[in-house]
Amino acid sequence: MLGIAKWISIPDGTECDCPEFKRKIVSEKKIKKAVLCVSAIGVYECRIDGKKIGSEVLTPGWTNYADHVQYREYNITDILQNESEIAILCGKGWAVGRMGWDNEDNVYSKKILCMFSLSIDFEDGTTQYIVSDKNTEVWTSYTQFSDIYHGETIDRTVTPGLLGYSAECSFSTRLVPQMGVKIVENEIIHPARYIVTPAGERVIDFGQNLTGYVKVRVNAKRGEKISFRHAEILDKDGNFYTANLRKARNEIHYVCGGGEEVFKPSLSFQGFRYICLDEYPYDVDLSCFTAIEVHSDIKRTGNFVCGYDKLNMLYSNIVWGQKDNFLDIPTDCPQRDERLGWTGDAQVFARTAAINFNVEKFFEKWLYDLRSEQHNDGSIPAVIPDCLRQFQQRISTAWADSAVIVPWEMYRAYGNKKILEDNFECMRRWIEYMHNAGDEEYLWIGGDHYGDWLAMDIEGSMEGATDTDLIASCYFAYSTSLLIKAGKVIGTDVSKYETMYPRIVEAIKARFIKNGVPLSRTQTACVLLIHFGLCDDKEKVGSLLMKLIKEYSGRLTTGFVGTPYLLHALSETGHTDTAYELLLCEGYPSWLYSVNHGATTMWEHWDGIKEDGSFWDTSMNSYNHYAYGSVFDWIFAYIGGININDGGEGYSNITIAPAPDRRLGFADTEIETAYGKIISKWSYREDFIRYEITVPYGVNAEIKLRDGQRYNISGGKHILYTEAECNETE
Repeated sequence: MLGIAKWISIPDGTECDCPEFKRKIVSEKKIKKAVLCVSAIGVYECRIDGKKIGSEVLTPGWTNYADHVQYREYNITDILQNESEIAILCGKGWAVGRMGWDNEDNVYSKKILCMFSLSIDFEDGTTQYIVSDKNTEVWTSYTQFSDIYHGETIDRTVTPGLLGYSAECSFSTRLVPQMGVKIVENEIIHPARYIVTPAGERVIDFGQNLTGYVKVRVNAKRGEKISFRHAEILDKDGNFYTANLRKARNEIHYVCGGGEEVFKPSLSFQGFRYICLDEYPYDVDLSCFTAIEVHSDIKRTGNFVCGYDKLNMLYSNIVWGQKDNFLDIPTDCPQRDERLGWTGDAQVFARTAAINFNVEKFFEKWLYDLRSEQHNDGSIPAVIPDCLRQFQQRISTAWADSAVIVPWEMYRAYGNKKILEDNFECMRRWIEYMHNAGDEEYLWIGGDHYGDWLAMDIEGSMEGATDTDLIASCYFAYSTSLLIKAGKVIGTDVSKYETMYPRIVEAIKARFIKNGVPLSRTQTACVLLIHFGLCDDKEKVGSLLMKLIKEYSGRLTTGFVGTPYLLHALSETGHTDTAYELLLCEGYPSWLYSVNHGATTMWEHWDGIKEDGSFWDTSMNSYNHYAYGSVFDWIFAYIGGININDGGEGYSNITIAPAPDRRLGFADTEIETAYGKIISKWSYREDFIRYEITVPYGVNAEIKLRDGQRYNISGGKHILYTEAECNETE
């Protein structure tokens, strides 16, 4: 659609941080249809005659700009007049601004670029094309500065002026239609309270950690200035705390034009719960402030509620953590000088993500970026898009395995085999990379891995105590097994990998297991061998896992690799009671520890805030990191009991086998599928447990209750009972 349009930038020899590209449209003919296509190397906001078009923000999103950039198509037939003006305000965004904790500016481009094409069909059958080229005017704007990490500066006292005519530029990339989910404004959050801290800071608390920005309404004198910073938490004394943001300033500066005004950022976003009013020459009226939460426009599909309030709060934190970090790509965090698409976080959370929201299109777009970043040897960078390319990165197991696990989880959730077809070659090439890594054919020995990232079973190591060769080889086996499944679904010959897989398994047993248990005596080692089906005696390894939990005072020690599968491994070896104990544990380390310390999203570290109110090291301490929220897929599968059977992808064939616990009182679990809503409810009624299970017609389901009752159903609502004493978790 963009045809002969050119990439354009500000005139040579001029400077402007946030330029506005303008084009006047003049015609005497009657307009039948008008379509505008816009893209940018940076981010843009487009207006016709001063009116913003489209509901999305931060367009065109973040892609591997070196390979492709999205463009957005707008039907502006009802907006465009015979005399109109197109104005496209641009900022640096992810493409031109500094991305990554040590990067300099200009990761992809040295300057902001814009491209647009307008086609106008007239009722007389003629068509007019107006495109970005050297005839496009470039103006300065009220927005003086914008940066993903540092925030935005808007000055309504300046008079935007004509810089001149745009310079045509060359930029090597492909233009692709919008493939991802648009980024939109969502919840509007009103302040919870106003605080004057012990240090005298004026702070507004929105009561919820979120991703987005603050909208402010003022009645001000011309030239008065409003400045505020953003933070996730207060320190133990109640003062504003930003050290964990590292170099990200997260500042908003606004110079008032005079009179009634409403302003908000349009080219940046922040991660925050609190703002500190550094400059605000008025009494604080909370009604003048609202926080606007921003994320990709993904539809909510799953839900869970039970009679245990702290578990409900944990689930709320999981959902908020997902929303806040699903902003065009799955980021690790939304606040500090990082906000990157870490592959390890995405793969461990993918199943939970697809329960809470419909993320099929969201991940299709991200996997497109992943494929474009795959190296010639089949390896996958640790972040996608790979804006850290100038650094020597780790090619790490469990991170790069997202190339296999994420497509499989999306197929499992939605039943659309196209995602396997699109990604199969990338999956296969990653398996071949692992196959060729190291000196042993059927193990991955050596390499620089992230290990069981942030595990607590060894002092002074981010990677944890679990043998990284074991982790790498286990993922080699697991991803190979998924490649075989994927190949069979799409009808591709995978006989080579069917021969390879049992040899990998046997090599793992010979190298890493002795007397039926792992040589690496860690919780994560046991979890991987159990959950990936790599040991001969699951019960024996499960007993060791139980022993290791007991040795750590009944607590977990797992990090990013072990935690997602820990409760699954316990249930798979007959220890659902212990899985419940870990889930409901409130002491450090546990999921509810953060809930008890006021968390409204998931933390990066189990001890992000310590018992004495001090913090984990400021170098890496996010309070909005969704990875540990992956525990919800166990809640869904065991407390709710909803599981997809092999061959039942997309929830066409399921098993519902709830595991009630009296401490919860009741639990309601549901998910909206392509067939309709699946609901699993249970509640304690005197000496009975009452189950209410709803399955859409067209879905085959087996209900398994804990007293041995079995029912095969194909739709409808079913109410059933068991005695509460039957195998009840106490």
